[in-house]
Amino acid sequence: MLNNLIIFVLSAFVGTEVLSKVPQTLHTPLMSGANAISGITIVGALVAAGMAGTAGGVWVTWFGFAALVVATINVVGGFLVTDRMLQMFAKKEPKAVEGGADRAAVPATDGRARTGAKATPFK
Repeated sequence: MLNNLIIFVLSAFVGTEVLSKVPQTLHTPLMSGANAISGITIVGALVAAGMAGTAGGVWVTWFGFAALVVATINVVGGFLVTDRMLQMFAKKEPKAVEGGADRAAVPATDGRARTGAKATPFK
């Protein structure tokens, strides 16, 4: 048990150090890959939850279930954030002109733009 705790603490330090060195331009592609890899965490949580017959008994099952819930939240949330970031780079369609398409296509007959102002005779 102590060996597992030591490995967990060391991996937390190494993970924090590695992730802090990632430039912002690589964040989205790396997050997408990390979310796919995080699916392995779900498999590990299922294995831990299914170890009811081991020495840990009921506690192992509950810890495995908690790990499954947290890993699922991590994967789903990561994919949602990645999708939202990728939508920022998607092409946006132009907005429709107020008054309809015919208003923008037909020029004013008196040589001025359509602004809604009344035409005044020249003096």
